[in-house]
Amino acid sequence: MTTGVRRRMGVDERRAQLIGVALELFSHRSPDDVSIDEIAAAAGISRPLVYHYFPGKRSLYEAALKRAADELAGRFLEAHEGPLGARLIRVMHRFFDFVEEHGPGFAALMRGGPAGGSSTVDTLVDGVRQAAYEQIVAHLGVPSPPARLELVVRSWVSLAESTALLWLDGKRVPRAELELQLVHDFAALASVSAAYDQEMAGIMLRVFAQEPADGPFDELLARLAALAPAVPVVPAAPVVPSQRRA
Repeated sequence: MTTGVRRRMGVDERRAQLIGVALELFSHRSPDDVSIDEIAAAAGISRPLVYHYFPGKRSLYEAALKRAADELAGRFLEAHEGPLGARLIRVMHRFFDFVEEHGPGFAALMRGGPAGGSSTVDTLVDGVRQAAYEQIVAHLGVPSPPARLELVVRSWVSLAESTALLWLDGKRVPRAELELQLVHDFAALASVSAAYDQEMAGIMLRVFAQEPADGPFDELLARLAALAPAVPVVPAAPVVPSQRRA
């Protein structure tokens, strides 16, 4: 009978293990409910050894958040091939994969968790939002985005984030519908902006020209058109010509 020998880990390897264990626990429960004792038990080490690698729960929590932030930012990476609508669908699917796998951890990352107000957490969240913004702008093929395009993309990134946080509370809307709806939201926001600005109109006309007839953007038009018969048309008030003065 052979006796197993526990392998001694190096400093970096042990730190990475603790971060992974903490992230797994924080992903399924609120960070406030996870203790250092639980993290130590899950890692198979003693509580004092956890403190040897991290001075406290907050520093371990922030390290776990950094790994989560890096992974979340990576979900927005997508090859610049094919129509934009299909690319955004794939991005939203990976984004919601992360949200579903790391529900409490995602909420803690975006809301600050026990480290709320910390400059480290704020920097991590801002980094995720900036990475998402840069990826979407790159997909649009605009090296120097005009002000209106920046407003649209940043507003949409914020909408995706808040939608995911609300969805986690009960998941009352089917996930696949929300993924598609967010892609439609992007097209709607961009189209409204294009109605006010020629440069935006040029960008969006180029994007729409590359979309297939069965793509998500055409589906949005079909859904909007289907609303028309159900909406009562209010006749315009008759225009009374002004009377000439005698």
